[in-house]
Amino acid sequence: MYKFFENIKIIMELSKIRITSFVGLSTFVGYVLYSKSLSTKMILPIIGVFILSCGSSALNHYQERYTDSLMDRTKGRPIPSGRISEKNAFIISLLMISIALPLIYFSSNFISLLLSILALIWYNFVYTPLKKKFAMAVVPGSLIGALPPMIGYTAAGGSPFDYQILLLSMFFFIWQIPHFWLLLLIFNNDYEKANYPTLTKIFSNQQLSRITFIWITSLSLCSFLFFGFDNSYNIYSIIAIIIFSLWLIFESRKIITKYIEKSIIRKAFIDVNLYVLAIIIIISIDKLFLSEI
Repeated sequence: MYKFFENIKIIMELSKIRITSFVGLSTFVGYVLYSKSLSTKMILPIIGVFILSCGSSALNHYQERYTDSLMDRTKGRPIPSGRISEKNAFIISLLMISIALPLIYFSSNFISLLLSILALIWYNFVYTPLKKKFAMAVVPGSLIGALPPMIGYTAAGGSPFDYQILLLSMFFFIWQIPHFWLLLLIFNNDYEKANYPTLTKIFSNQQLSRITFIWITSLSLCSFLFFGFDNSYNIYSIIAIIIFSLWLIFESRKIITKYIEKSIIRKAFIDVNLYVLAIIIIISIDKLFLSEI
């Protein structure tokens, strides 16, 4: 029994379960944005995207097994720690991907399948090798975060070119950049150990913190476009979005002057992620319950 639970734990680690759970949530938001209702039809596409994200993450573990062993933050992961073989990790990733893609197709449509394949290719075969060569790889790599809500939206029947989903995808795209750059400010020494090209070799920590703050501010202001282009938002949702956005800008300004303090950077990292969670909850509640009030 202990072995069973240990294997489950390893699979969850390979799947990067906290990140992939958020991917599933962003797919849900995209679905709700179009459907404006809860339906059993959304379950399989969301599960499909979640499993695909787990498989993609497991494949990423396999791809980065050598660099992971060089960093303190990642050397305890299943492959470098020896808790699972490279071969088995690779097989698990392929199994999950093989299950996910047909599930997405048969529960939604061909457009959702194409977007899912694009997300897989972009993460594992564009961004993953690119970040080993270019310090700015996170910018094109942020496309990965923009695709899950679009997959959910198209699975519900929407077009990937509708302004609503383009705005939401842009919001997720912008979020990815300060998310990763704050991680860089926290774990810069680790990335240097693994010989990753880092922005700290181009910018000072002070400059990088200022640039990151600009991205955080852009993320906050981007949320205003939701109700700026869509007059169906309830006034309470609009007020909540404005309050949370101003709060994030106010709280994040500390990284400009206290960029040396890791605790400040860590708090900014948590705040940015909590902000995105709050915004997508507001959007979901608005579309499900408030937009017709």
